[in-house]
Amino acid sequence: MDEMKYARLAEVLGRWKAEIVENLLQSEGIDVVLIQDSISQSSYIHLFAPVQIFVSKKELSQARELVKDMDDVLQKDEDDEE
Repeated sequence: MDEMKYARLAEVLGRWKAEIVENLLQSEGIDVVLIQDSISQSSYIHLFAPVQIFVSKKELSQARELVKDMDDVLQKDEDDEE
């Protein structure tokens, strides 16, 4: 099986916050994938549902450096400080 190419950078509460981080990272040329789990079976997107932010593993260090001052927005993984 192929190794996964993306790593989780952080999680935010709200799609709008995720899009702010996404735009920042994309402006620096970093590929970003946002994943938002559905809270219910409806197709309605909840404004404050958790959204996970993934970046390519090779750009993870650069992405962490770019968002390091956004601690009040991001809910980082406990193992982020590896």
